[in-house]
Amino acid sequence: MTALNCSVLTVSDSRSIEEDTSGALLQELITTDGHQVVDRSLVRDDVYQIRSVVSAWIADEAVQVILSTGGTGFTGRDSTPEALLPLFDKTIDGFGELFRQVSFEEIGASTIQSRSLGGLANGTLIFVLPGSSNAVRTAWERILSPQLNSATGPCNFVELLPRFRES
Repeated sequence: MTALNCSVLTVSDSRSIEEDTSGALLQELITTDGHQVVDRSLVRDDVYQIRSVVSAWIADEAVQVILSTGGTGFTGRDSTPEALLPLFDKTIDGFGELFRQVSFEEIGASTIQSRSLGGLANGTLIFVLPGSSNAVRTAWERILSPQLNSATGPCNFVELLPRFRES
């Protein structure tokens, strides 16, 4: 398996890094699968704070995957999709579609409120996840872990990473 360098961003107006159970779970899942977490941050749900952190990671050639958790709902200041979508060179439409499909099995029609999405920016994979630990676990175990594993066939994102950087 090829180990990837990942960065984790939690978007929350109510938690501190010490109270960030979803970010901590994501970090644990990433490292358990043999990847590295090279940076982890928490910012308030503010479009410009989110973009600032993620833009720095996109520009860092050492970061291959960015995973954010939180700020994907419809209420108040939830703005992670609006913050990150303009940064994408390409969207991974199937990620949000598949996440909602597998999430439907767990939470039913409430999954319609998920605004999870995936994309590619400067050769860096970016996945935007809801803030709940259950959603993070579902996304990682059912979609991201297999797609970030070089042994997954017939295709996976790992085998495409060098070509992402060339485009």
